[in-house]
Amino acid sequence: MKSGTIVAAFGRHFEVIDADQQQWRCVTRGKRTNFACGDRVEFQPTSDGEGVIQKSAPRVSLLHRSDAFKEKLLAANVTQVFIVVATEPSFSDELISRCLCAVEDQGLKARIVLNKVDLADRLPQARERLTLFAALGYDVIETVARQEAEALRPYLKDEISILVGQSGMGKSTLTNALIPEANAATREISDALDSGKHTTTSTRLYPLSGGGALIDSPGLQAFGLAHLDQDALAHTFREIAPYLGDCRFRNCRHEKEPGCAIRAAVAAGQVTERRYGHYRLLRDEISRAQRQAQGW
Repeated sequence: MKSGTIVAAFGRHFEVIDADQQQWRCVTRGKRTNFACGDRVEFQPTSDGEGVIQKSAPRVSLLHRSDAFKEKLLAANVTQVFIVVATEPSFSDELISRCLCAVEDQGLKARIVLNKVDLADRLPQARERLTLFAALGYDVIETVARQEAEALRPYLKDEISILVGQSGMGKSTLTNALIPEANAATREISDALDSGKHTTTSTRLYPLSGGGALIDSPGLQAFGLAHLDQDALAHTFREIAPYLGDCRFRNCRHEKEPGCAIRAAVAAGQVTERRYGHYRLLRDEISRAQRQAQGW
């Protein structure tokens, strides 16, 4: 039996690096797929360079998304998440909120990367849209990945970081800028669709020379949170969490109930209408997913 770390995931196939830095091509037993890039695993070698994963060590964290019927594991044991957006193509602030909910639920560090800031005509609008999150204390780091990504490097040392975001935002280009030997595939965005073409098809971990690691992940078009319950969801909104428990009714849904502390905070400008709208959308989506999962 040997131990190692999963550095790439392709469905039921995984690349594992052992303590001697030897690379192994591994599969799982049966139909198990509940392993993720970043997992520390034990595996049984079966032939030269191949093996079968037996089990994983307890995780520090697990970043994943889910709907009523399935879940997608993004990465295990990460300590920091960079949510990558760009001046073009246009980005979804709702998707940012979804990612932040998943990050907050796991107690991870979250930072937003605004890429392609050299596109000056689009920069003011992108910055304005991100003030929603900067006001909550989330760092917004500006980069031009095609030229360099040094603005990110001070945040990387001794962290297990993952880049997440929509396709076409420049995650793989950032990876190549920070780790030239990575040679992650990149492709021009599709102007016709105003969205990026998927270039990264697997999640891959790259060790960093100064300590830590960086994980590049496929582009996201959706980020379901069906694995969260209603209470957990509310606590992932850092501006809503302080008011929880202050409503007049214990079962308050924070809609039209009298004495709702959350609605009062919205009216007072302590919680923005936009983020409150994100919370309501996700709360209702999770409720529907739970009903679907139970066959209602």
